[in-house]
Amino acid sequence: MLTIYHNNRCGKSRAAKNMLDASGQPFEVVDYLLYPPSEKELAHLLDMLGMKPLELIRSKEAVFQEQFKGKNLSDAEWIRVMVENPVLIERPIVVMDDQAWVVRSEDAAAALNGMLCDMK
Repeated sequence: MLTIYHNNRCGKSRAAKNMLDASGQPFEVVDYLLYPPSEKELAHLLDMLGMKPLELIRSKEAVFQEQFKGKNLSDAEWIRVMVENPVLIERPIVVMDDQAWVVRSEDAAAALNGMLCDMK
């Protein structure tokens, strides 16, 4: 099953969702701003991504700049910050089985598109 953690106001997120739509594969859309992942779910996503919490944080967001810039928090504390402020979670994240990708770069989008083509 495919899942996309999606923000419809984000062009890259809309582009990734459009790729999923075009693939014809069934997928679930999680509007993570309305339904943020739990701390446990986010930790699992980070494991699948092979990332540390700070690597998944949108550090240019106002809430980060105003409240968290320069803070030295543990990974667990950063995860809690993201769950409490889901706008800080980088997007889009596409999950398939036990793999996940942040689909922001052209390379990541091409890899997702290739994977979707292989599924047809």
